[in-house]
Amino acid sequence: MVHALQEAHRVLTAHGTLIDLRPAASHRRAGIGLGRSWRLVGALRESLAEDRAANRAIETVIRRGLFKSRSRVGFDLDRVMDSLDEFRLWIEDFSRVVKYGDHAWLVSRLERALARAKRKPRLTVRGLMTLGVLEKL
Repeated sequence: MVHALQEAHRVLTAHGTLIDLRPAASHRRAGIGLGRSWRLVGALRESLAEDRAANRAIETVIRRGLFKSRSRVGFDLDRVMDSLDEFRLWIEDFSRVVKYGDHAWLVSRLERALARAKRKPRLTVRGLMTLGVLEKL
């Protein structure tokens, strides 16, 4: 990733802006409900190695004096699903891409939480995103 950031530095004009938008190095969390009524059921068990490597790459180009950090914020990004079946399909696809272990335990927890709910709530996977603004030096 450092090479890609060096290439971005090469093509940007003087004091150009680089936007760094990506998932934070933290586990996504599954729950039921929306917004402030969201309740945690469990955290996904995923490797954060690539996210941490991206953080190190950003730190490297800042340390080398290629970019200066102007700002950085974190915010939650919610993926809302209407049913447990939709969650199962999503987690199956996501597991193939991210290559992490079986989450049958989480599906079972969500199933129990849905059974206890008075109304049919939505399932929400909440992940922390980071948005950084870097300036070319």
